[in-house]
Amino acid sequence: MAKPDRLARLDAQREDLETEYRETLLAALEKTAAGSLGLFDRTPDRRVRAAIAPTIDALTEMGGDIDDMRERLMLDPFALHRAFFTARGPVSASAVGEQREARLWLDRLNAPSS
Repeated sequence: MAKPDRLARLDAQREDLETEYRETLLAALEKTAAGSLGLFDRTPDRRVRAAIAPTIDALTEMGGDIDDMRERLMLDPFALHRAFFTARGPVSASAVGEQREARLWLDRLNAPSS
């Protein structure tokens, strides 16, 4: 009986951490949509990277913890974390800017689930 209780607690912790991850990402996206750069790592400016580093570090740590929990619960990896970090980094010159990218992400994350 102890193992099901531990798994239930772990699953509840995972859900809480996923909610925290989503809220942290949404706050960072809002800030980026308002004009702050760096979230998508499209500029080589060290000051911009240093300013966003605490947020990126927090998302990285939470994402890793969530993936560890999901692995123990035999669930798929955390798709939001993977999708966000895949979207970061250099892009072609014709790609949308960080502000527009942030608005697209906000629209996607705030869209009602069907």
